[in-house]
Amino acid sequence: MNGLIQGVKGLLSFLSAPLIGALSDVWGRKSFLLLTVFFTCAPIPLMKISPWWYFAVISVSGVFAVTFSVVFAYVADITQEHERSMAYGLVSATFAASLVTSPAIGAYLGRVYGDGLVVVLASAIAMLDICFILVAVPESLPEKMRPASWGAPISWEQADPFASLRKVGQDSTVLLICITVFLSYLPEAGQYSSFFLYLRQIMGFSPESVAAFIAVLGLLSIVAQTVVLSLLMRSIGNKNTILLGLGFQILQLAWYGFGSEPWMMWAAGALAAMSSITFPAISALVSRTAEPDQQGVGQGMVTGIRGLCNGLGPALYGFIFYIFHVELDAPPDGNGDTPVHTQAHLQLLPQSSIIPGPPFLFGACSVLLALLVALFIPEQPHLGLRPGSWKKHSSPHGHPHSLRPPGEAKEPLLQDSNV
Repeated sequence: MNGLIQGVKGLLSFLSAPLIGALSDVWGRKSFLLLTVFFTCAPIPLMKISPWWYFAVISVSGVFAVTFSVVFAYVADITQEHERSMAYGLVSATFAASLVTSPAIGAYLGRVYGDGLVVVLASAIAMLDICFILVAVPESLPEKMRPASWGAPISWEQADPFASLRKVGQDSTVLLICITVFLSYLPEAGQYSSFFLYLRQIMGFSPESVAAFIAVLGLLSIVAQTVVLSLLMRSIGNKNTILLGLGFQILQLAWYGFGSEPWMMWAAGALAAMSSITFPAISALVSRTAEPDQQGVGQGMVTGIRGLCNGLGPALYGFIFYIFHVELDAPPDGNGDTPVHTQAHLQLLPQSSIIPGPPFLFGACSVLLALLVALFIPEQPHLGLRPGSWKKHSSPHGHPHSLRPPGEAKEPLLQDSNV
């Protein structure tokens, strides 16, 4: 059921994220920020009302639950180019901070007061978030880049969800970036869906140890995406930071795959925290490469590919676990509570399988391919073209500061680059 839900949601996000980003380039960020946050949080109250409605709504919500593309385009609107990597790191770090705190809070409240309070509290926080956007978040897109009203005409090409996909193949830089994102995030999405269950069922972690692992990994990720990312971007540059993050991800996945002791999981977790610098660095590169009025569609393509990986990754990892006979389902203990692992099974693990985690090794190979593709991404895809780079595709016979011609939508999304 979880794989089906994530698959549908991921496919819908893949199709809608570039479209939502493109429309935010025309109509502004704030309205679409409200829309995406609302649909991301809308399924929460249905958990207690009707599980089937919850499954249905969370699947369909993938059409609008693409908050990251709008948020990153918002950041690009209000920051200078040299500030964006740090800003994207802060956005990703606050997301990591929520992953550190919310599972522990939800588990404690659910155990003491019941799941009903958890759902009510989560719904209240979601409403608070929407109110905060309405009251405190200003519109970031400059007025001169938006039409006079919401009634401004939108062509079919602007509304076509496959238009941005066609543009991917027309520009070598964005094509390389998208392939890198797909190959690196596919194993990451699969890992998120199964890794903590893998720790419990295969590595013998207790629930408390899993919670501690999540907390430590989240704290290290916050440090990596703020302090470390800022230092690396200034010292070795955008492209080399991406390559370094992918290198850490390869080592982490390989260690997960071959590791058979709990301490190995902890050590690999530190590498996983360092690999979290990759996505903010890629988002910074996209914002540098995209034209000023196409930040939304640029970030939307990256978010859409991540959404597609969220649908494919869990199914892929589950299939690989299945064909290698690594069983993540275990019988409950005598009280019918959380599954337990016997010491005998842990002792049999190294003999029963030379590779305890085959999907993680597949993921390491996928990220290695991403690293090879990323080597061909140019370090300075539009060197010397700003601030007027967005006018590059204007009519060859027109004034250099004239508005774009109607046929420009058929031009590549991002600036051309030689590989």
